[in-house]
This record gives sequence, structure tokens and C-alpha cells, in this order.
Amino acid sequence: MAVNGQTGPGAPDGGERTDARPTDTRPEGVRPTDTRPESTRPKDARRTEPESTWPKGVRLRNALLDVTPLRSSPVFRRLWIGTSLSGVGGRLTLVAVTFQVWESTGSPVWAGAVGLAQAVPLVVLGLFAGVLADRAERRRLALVTTAGQAGCVLLLAVQASVLPLPAAGVLVLVFVQSCFVAAGGPVLRTLVPRLLPPDQRAAGLALQQVSFQGSMLAGPALGGLICGWLGAGGCYLIDAVTFAAALYGLRGLPRMQPGQEPARPGLRGVRDGLAFLVRTPVIRGALLTDLAATVLTMPVGLFPVVNAERFGGDPRTLGLFLTSLAVGGVAASALSGTFTRRARPGTAMLTGAAVWGAAMVLFGLTSGRWTSLACLVLAGAADTVSVVSRGALVQTHTPDDLLGRVGAADQIVGRAGPDLGNLRAGLVADTTSTAVALVTGGLLCLGAVALVGATTADLRRSPGRSPAARTDAPAGP
Repeated sequence: MAVNGQTGPGAPDGGERTDARPTDTRPEGVRPTDTRPESTRPKDARRTEPESTWPKGVRLRNALLDVTPLRSSPVFRRLWIGTSLSGVGGRLTLVAVTFQVWESTGSPVWAGAVGLAQAVPLVVLGLFAGVLADRAERRRLALVTTAGQAGCVLLLAVQASVLPLPAAGVLVLVFVQSCFVAAGGPVLRTLVPRLLPPDQRAAGLALQQVSFQGSMLAGPALGGLICGWLGAGGCYLIDAVTFAAALYGLRGLPRMQPGQEPARPGLRGVRDGLAFLVRTPVIRGALLTDLAATVLTMPVGLFPVVNAERFGGDPRTLGLFLTSLAVGGVAASALSGTFTRRARPGTAMLTGAAVWGAAMVLFGLTSGRWTSLACLVLAGAADTVSVVSRGALVQTHTPDDLLGRVGAADQIVGRAGPDLGNLRAGLVADTTSTAVALVTGGLLCLGAVALVGATTADLRRSPGRSPAARTDAPAGP
């Protein structure tokens, strides 16, 4: 049995034995049945014994969220704290912007345009931002783009407190801020491989997912409370303060020059990145799996319809739909040691995407309130497994020279896929029913994931690291 990417004791070496006794491949000092306290065992003794023989306490700890990156790398710890606080602040601003635009116009079209102002720069500028991340000094680029976002939030705070702008003016500021987000997103995705060694990268991504899910849970609720107490300006101002924490974390980064072969400028650099995606089965399969899960089965756009048809339009139930997805994600993150310590992130990703599709089928077939919420909790947990495992695959199989461009493609897929999925679900539900839209989408997702897995053998066999990717990252200062 493989444990943490290593084979168990006594694994055959492929050669013919010349003695009657099998060779013991355990580290020196580790007995076949080691009953010593773990604190006195050699460092790698646990990894060389079958997991089933580990003490229950060890197995439980290995199932929980691995916080080793926070302990081993002060640089990563500061970065994680800063970006976590800034993530919550960003949710406050989203609530405040939507509230301000709605209050000034009373139009759902204008309120919906907030999402458009955020999405367009990410999709249009994303690949070119990836080229920039593979050409520029990455620490400086991250600082500049984050400072630009903070400046836009400060302008939002000033206008809300002094002279509120019309809706169009607010959307212009949101659009400019999203341009900075688009420019900075790919470079932020290159940081984990530089800060953490290969065996800690999946755990680092799981910690980032905990941060994201936590902001999803706490941010909107806090935003509503603060907006009702201090107004939209209060939310903007708090978000600006959280950017100070993000900038502090980024300032502690070492200088990060791009790889040995900086990206070619403009369209040539974009073309090089796309060519790498096409010719690398593991990366291509990972992104196709994510597209299958989001484009074919994204349910969020159907939540109001499902709530109206099954639960009489109760707003409390509608709010619980999104909360259930986040709860499942947090639960999976808390137990992320069960998959981040495994040697086959490709298998974990495919399994997570398949469970997501199956959960959507069940959500489409069930009619009970609590069973519906349970399906969404399961879907949220499966999504986290898939997202973290996909991130580990992408980062460990991408050379440092291309991390920015591959990260940009991953960012675009992550943003455009759910939007297209909600559109697909709405169109199918409009011509048939919500149940048909959910069930057919889930079944199509299962079929697409099975096809990707069957046609991409490298994805099923892919270990947690690749010789093509950078493997000399320091664990921290």
C-alpha cells in the first residue's frame, strides 16, 4: 500500500533474491512491529509502516487539515493570514456594491451588472496577465496589483461617505478594481510552489480553500450587518483596512524573478501557454474536469426556482442553499488530510468531480428540505476535494516558467465555467423543468468525468509531483 507517495516495507525491488530471508527495507532502528512512543521513533518511521498499523491518534491527525505549511514557513503564514482577512473584506465590498447600486436604481438589471463588471476583465485580460506574471518580478507585481485594488476600494469608501456616485460610476470603479484583480490573480497562483516544498503544496492549497470557504460563510453575513449599521461606506472602509494585512503579507515575500526562460511578450506568450496546455495531458485533463463539473452541473442559478417550487419561496431555505455548499466545503477542508497526503491527486480530483455530479442528480430527484440540503453539503465537500486536488496537479506539473499562464487559464475556467453553467441550467429548466436540468446535468458530468479519466491515463496515475515542475522550493526562511 502506498502511503504519502512511498511504498510499504518489504516492497519488491524487481531483482531475484539470493538469500532465504526477505530484505527489510525499513529505516535503521525501526523494528517490524515498532511499539516505541512516536516521539522517540525515527522521523520517517510512520511512513514506512502500513497505515492500518498506526495508532488511532496518528490516523486521526493525518485525516485532519494539515497545517504544516503554517508552522514551517513564516512567509507563507503571513501571506495566508493577510489574504484571508482581505478575502473577507472583499465579500463585504461585494455586498456593499450590490446594496448601493440597488438602492440608487431599484433595478435588478443594474444589480446584476455588478457581476458582469467583475467577470469581463478576468476573462478578457486573464491570459495576458498570465504572460505578465511569467515576465515580471512576481513579488513587485503582486504588490502593485494589490495596492491598485486597495486604491479602488478607498475611492468607493470616499464616494459613499461624501458624495455617492450614480450606479454607472460605481460600476466603473468596480471594473477598474477587477482589472487589477485580473492582473494579480495569476501571479498569486505562482506563490505556493515557490514558498512550499512539493510535499506541502496540496496542504497549502487546502489552507487557501479553508480561507475561501470561510470568507464565503462569514463575509456576506458580516456585510449585511455592517451595511445596515454603518452603511456601504463602512464596508468599503473595512475592506481597505484588510488590504493593509494583505500588503503586509506580500511585502514579506522574497524577490521572485520569473523562470530561466521569461515568457515572450503579447500574443506569442499567450500562444506558448496554450500550446503547453494542449500537449500536457495532466493539465488538460484537470481543466476539462473542472469545466465538466461547472458548465454541466452548476446549480446556483436554479436555487430561487427550486426554492419556489419545493419550499414555497421561503427565503430562509434559499439562504441555506449557499450556506450548505460552504458548510460541505469547510468540512472537507477540515478533513483534507485524507486526500492531501495521498500520492494520487488525479484520482482524488476525478472522484470529487464524480461525487459532485452524483450529488446534483440526487438534489434534482429529492423533494425534502433536509435531504436537499444534505445533497448540497455533499456537493460542497466534493467540490473542495476536486478544487484542491486540481490545484495540486496544476502546480506540481507546470514548470515555473509557465506557472503564470497556466494559473491564468485556471482562473478563467474557474470564473467562466460557473457562469456558463448557470446559463445552461436556466435554459434547460426554462424549456423542461428544474429537475430535468439538474438530473441531466449531473449525469452528463458523470459521463464527462468518466471520459476524461478513461482517455487520460497520466491523470489517473499522476503522482503528487512531476519532474517537469520546480521541485527545489524552500520550505521557508
